[in-house]
Amino acid sequence: MNGEDEDYLPESQGNGAGDGTAQDEVAQLKTETADLKDRLLRALADAENVRRRAERDKADASQYAVTKFARDMLSVADNLKRALDAYPPDARAGASPQVKAVIEGIEATERHLQTTLERYGVKMIDTTGARFDPNLHQAIAEVPSEGKPPGTIMNVVQTGYIIADRLLRPAMVTIARGDAKPASAQDNSPGSTIDTKA
Repeated sequence: MNGEDEDYLPESQGNGAGDGTAQDEVAQLKTETADLKDRLLRALADAENVRRRAERDKADASQYAVTKFARDMLSVADNLKRALDAYPPDARAGASPQVKAVIEGIEATERHLQTTLERYGVKMIDTTGARFDPNLHQAIAEVPSEGKPPGTIMNVVQTGYIIADRLLRPAMVTIARGDAKPASAQDNSPGSTIDTKA
């Protein structure tokens, strides 16, 4: 009987044959744990990205919510400016008191509209002495430079506006063109001019 007792050992204390499966199970569990940890970290990162994107969208929505309305109001500002420009200063001097009062009322309305637009982040693009910038301006014509460098804004046909840091409407401008070469500096090489007289 003593010999039989020695042959019997519980599995956990066996001669090492079961150790391989236990080590395999531990390795498998470690792999699964690493996989689950990786998935958890990715899910947390995705959730954080969604949260940040939602915050950015919310900020953009509040900052740019008035964009469509502001764009519509720009035509009102344009019409007020046209009304004031249509009555030159020399004509105002000789105008009746009633006409002067109407002009002053239009000027006050235009100032109030500009102040209200600025309160909501809508600002005029300053073009005073500026050079043409395709991100802010739309060139509608090139005019003689009158001594100014090429690309300088000569006249603003329609005021441009930005809302916060985005372009709402480009300023429509005329720009100075480069002066043409004087006749003495023109190219006289063969083929540079064509005689159209027959």
